[in-house]
Amino acid sequence: DAIEGKLHLGQRLTIPLPKSATELVTLVIQYTTSPDADKCSAAQWLTPAQTSGKNYPYLFTQCQAIHARSILPCYDCPRVKMTYNASITVPSWSTAVMSALPVQSKSRPSDGMHTFTFEQPVPIPAYLLALAVGELASRDLSPRCRVWCEPSILDAAADEFHQTETFLTTAEDITSMPYAWQRYDLLLLPGSFPYGGMENPCLTFVTPTLLAGDGSLVCVVAHEIAHSWTGNLVTNLTWGHFWLNEGWTTWLQRRIMNKVEGVSHDMDLDTIGGALALEKDIALIDEKMTSLVLTLGDGDPDESYSRVPYEKGFHLIYSLERLVGQETFLELVAAYLK
Repeated sequence: DAIEGKLHLGQRLTIPLPKSATELVTLVIQYTTSPDADKCSAAQWLTPAQTSGKNYPYLFTQCQAIHARSILPCYDCPRVKMTYNASITVPSWSTAVMSALPVQSKSRPSDGMHTFTFEQPVPIPAYLLALAVGELASRDLSPRCRVWCEPSILDAAADEFHQTETFLTTAEDITSMPYAWQRYDLLLLPGSFPYGGMENPCLTFVTPTLLAGDGSLVCVVAHEIAHSWTGNLVTNLTWGHFWLNEGWTTWLQRRIMNKVEGVSHDMDLDTIGGALALEKDIALIDEKMTSLVLTLGDGDPDESYSRVPYEKGFHLIYSLERLVGQETFLELVAAYLK
């Protein structure tokens, strides 16, 4: 049953096993999700009018922080990781994409449906499970990078994100660690996507507001690429330690952008802007939410979101880098990620 006053926690699934069971058990759970948006908080169903093409509906998921439990039974906490395989059947006019590697695409002319299969061989926490279905087109940016979006904005998206491979190779150079996820694709969602970006492995979700036409907002892509190491591989144990995801990622994002842009000074105006945003947030939020490590208990992690884990976390990490020197600190980074 659901806990009274704690609807965000969902419902407990209890499965009794024989006390004598000593071997691994294969468990099959048959279930359906709720069409009620208040209960299935991870799934966002858009009408055709909410898309660029105006012809077909659209589905996307947002599982961070603890919404994965609303679409599948799982251990919905960042400390528990899983691999997964999925088979998604959709109408033939649509394409399904996931936070995983595409394996097969098969048409079913008999009923006008299409089945896509996926595999994620690298263990991920449940919050990185992601699915999107809609009228999608794609274009390769490099052998391992591709952009997905509605057909009407494909040219603009491919032009805006042409530096994606450069960001990826730069991150590999800084971390001294190869990219672990094989593919890095971008999905440009409809305008109702509520975040700048979401670091789903193999398939970052980004907002169409990044299409500035001059590449001035692509630092968001650098941030999500950085998560491929800091967050997706090395993950905070609990949401109370969210700063370990975002502080490290903000540091790596700024290192990527500095190297790509070839700036002569250390860090840049983005750091100053981040510090100003942090000051504004701290003036508005509860004092107990200004700490890097939060005591959330059974509260909703979404309620603790602010610039604190990003910017305060960054400044702690950047201070340590300046204390020991960049060369020594990069050796620490490589050890931390491995």
